[in-house]
Amino acid sequence: MKLTEIVVQKAISPTLGVRTRDEVIGALMDLLVEAGEVSTDDRDDFVKAVIKRDNRGSTGFGNGVAVPHLKQASVKKVIVAIANVSDGIDFNALDGNPVHSIFLLLSPEDQPELHLEAMEAVFGSLSQETFRRFLRQATTVKEIVTLLKDADSRQLST
Repeated sequence: MKLTEIVVQKAISPTLGVRTRDEVIGALMDLLVEAGEVSTDDRDDFVKAVIKRDNRGSTGFGNGVAVPHLKQASVKKVIVAIANVSDGIDFNALDGNPVHSIFLLLSPEDQPELHLEAMEAVFGSLSQETFRRFLRQATTVKEIVTLLKDADSRQLST
């Protein structure tokens, strides 16, 4: 699965100005609503469900990244929103450090294999220090999209 197939370009914020985990989840969900990928009616329920899931076990995986995620029946395809938070936020990350790059992943509940494929695609890139550094340094949507395309091409060649 390619990142460029699941990341919603209209739901990328290279410089999101939020201060908390809950704010970033809400802001990313708002971007997905504005992009037409999540209905306004589902927005609040999805935010609550993502936060509830994150409270059970942090999705702040260390190295300055977090991947909050949700499997939901009303989601029809895998979608991802991305944000960078320059000051970093407390995501209760495993390494105790602030999170600067967040990938919000929504998947259809009845297709767990797609959720796993998407997680593999996201983590395959986020596990690379160079990818994380360039992502954090990106200041435009175009720079992030170019980075995603580069990651997809590297994934195919490995």
